[in-house]
Amino acid sequence: MTEEKKNKKIKEKCYDWFDERFQVGDLLAFAAKKEVPDYRSTYIYYFGGVALFLFVVQVLTGFMLLLYYQPGADSAYESVHYIVTQVKFGWLIRALHSWSANLMVLFVFIHMFTVYFSLSFRKPREFTWLTGLGLLGLLMMFGFSGYLLPWNELAYFATRVGTGMAGAVPVIGDFILQVMRGGEEVTGATISRFFGLHVAVLPLVFGGLLAMHLFFIQKQGMSEPVIWEQKKMRKRYIKFVPNFMLRDFMMWLIVLDVLILLAVFFPDGIGVVHWPLGVKADAFAPPPAVIKPEWYFIFTFQFLKFLPAHIGPLEGELFGLIALNLGGMLWGLVPFISSKPHEGKKRFVFQLFGILVLLFIIIMTILGYVLE
Repeated sequence: MTEEKKNKKIKEKCYDWFDERFQVGDLLAFAAKKEVPDYRSTYIYYFGGVALFLFVVQVLTGFMLLLYYQPGADSAYESVHYIVTQVKFGWLIRALHSWSANLMVLFVFIHMFTVYFSLSFRKPREFTWLTGLGLLGLLMMFGFSGYLLPWNELAYFATRVGTGMAGAVPVIGDFILQVMRGGEEVTGATISRFFGLHVAVLPLVFGGLLAMHLFFIQKQGMSEPVIWEQKKMRKRYIKFVPNFMLRDFMMWLIVLDVLILLAVFFPDGIGVVHWPLGVKADAFAPPPAVIKPEWYFIFTFQFLKFLPAHIGPLEGELFGLIALNLGGMLWGLVPFISSKPHEGKKRFVFQLFGILVLLFIIIMTILGYVLE
């Protein structure tokens, strides 16, 4: 028996061993049959895959940071300082973690709006839309909980302001505030709670919701463009394996290149997206002149700042939080408002609503950085 035949036989035995236990053949057959709609906007399908890739980067870099990070008021800042100054390439891992987090939120926002404007949330993908929104909410919670972990001055005061908003909720506000902070004030107990949330609770919930989201996508396939149905156009598809997968991998490589360049040349961020370590948090020090949250919270922050102290019987901040939550609920329920949002005047109404939401986020974000 030649060497080539021996190698082939070994590969076949290995394949049979795995196939007997995990039905690999069924998975390969499913992948071979899976197709993706091919039209001028096929590129919108890549944004979700890029967000998934950045999440993997988050997990890997997070594990590496976890090897040295020590939560606690007396150790958090010192451990992060040690990572960026003493650990070999520690500064790079922290930069990759921070940049990938920001880029991931950006791509999820882009993915959400491309799904909305292409009406890909329509029947039967209502729960794909809801799980996607749930993942975005969890990502923002990741950002909020991780912001405090370096225990620097800006993180301390920003967290105090952010958690303080919970106290505005009637009846249960004080309870929520104490649960979040672990007491009346932001202390070492707050770090412990945020650390547990960031590395244990949120990853567990996020992993389960992500698995559900991916299952829905694989089960239902990718949404076909509305124009195919409206104009009775000839449908064209490309194979998921290898055509679409290779293009997806190419996008991942491009994003990885951009991520590395940003991490190397701007390890502390740039412009409005920055995370310098700065000085250690001090509860007795005066707060910074300007305290602002991460860029993806700015639109909420600025909207609340525009509100007066009282609106009717409610505090302005409470009224704003209620309005934002009701708006978020309406955004989540759009697939249930109409099963055919692409028909007649419905499409104009849905598109107008999406444009208004997008403009609200963009304008409030810009004003949040322009106005002091």
